[in-house]
Amino acid sequence: MKGRDAESGRALPHSNTLARTANLRPIITLTTDFGLKDWFAGTMKGVILGINPQAALVDITHEIRPGELRAGGFALAASCGFFPKGTVHLAVIDPGVGSQRRAIAVETTDYFFVGPDNGLLSLAIGQRKIKAIHLLENKEYFLQDLSRTFHGRDIFAPVAAHLSCGVGIGKLGPRVKDLMRITWPRARRIRNGVEGEVVYLDQFGNAITNIDRDRITGLAKQPLGIYFGAKCVCSFGAYYESVAKGIPIALIGSTGFVEIAVNGGSAAREFGIRAGDAVRLQC
Repeated sequence: MKGRDAESGRALPHSNTLARTANLRPIITLTTDFGLKDWFAGTMKGVILGINPQAALVDITHEIRPGELRAGGFALAASCGFFPKGTVHLAVIDPGVGSQRRAIAVETTDYFFVGPDNGLLSLAIGQRKIKAIHLLENKEYFLQDLSRTFHGRDIFAPVAAHLSCGVGIGKLGPRVKDLMRITWPRARRIRNGVEGEVVYLDQFGNAITNIDRDRITGLAKQPLGIYFGAKCVCSFGAYYESVAKGIPIALIGSTGFVEIAVNGGSAAREFGIRAGDAVRLQC
């Protein structure tokens, strides 16, 4: 399938491998902090569809708290690997919009990632093999009139659309060696336990930590208490309803990380948990 340049009407070449090997209908995902109250997310979709009407648009989330790069990066990392090869992952959480921060596109062996170079993309890219990173500087692939406050519409959305049409990443701007990365807090083993922190609060009030399954290997066979400070808030279980309604429980969630939940309730509200709070699992 060939797309067309929005301004010139010329056919866009199939010059990238991933777009050719993807499903017949190219997929673009969107992860932003724009919310759904305003027109921002919808406008980005309109720009994309104006360039590639065949694109399948998938909302990962638009409900990241404004400016929270790590939360947005975590949401993208938790979801991106479940998409078909060739998917273009577009993420815009951009407190530095209009400044000197760089805009980039990254090609890995499976996907493209498009967004501001502020660390947002780094958790999803993680240890994936990077084939190329390019700055977004070729205005041929932007909208004509650039706003200093909405690069999601004017730069990132059109670039993602052109990539989905088959435009080669090398046409977007000069190649660079690396991207900015968010510092991921590392959980650490302690005597009879693990210390970590809360990295994400989901819609249900579940507090997802940075303690992954491997960190508690061996410990999970023993009774574990989950502590915030000196207070033990719950024990470890296998699933939400392993305790009665309204009772807190810790478990390995779908992301592979330990999360603290309340069956039928909100752990965040129950315990006043915030992202960055220290947590300890200990026998």
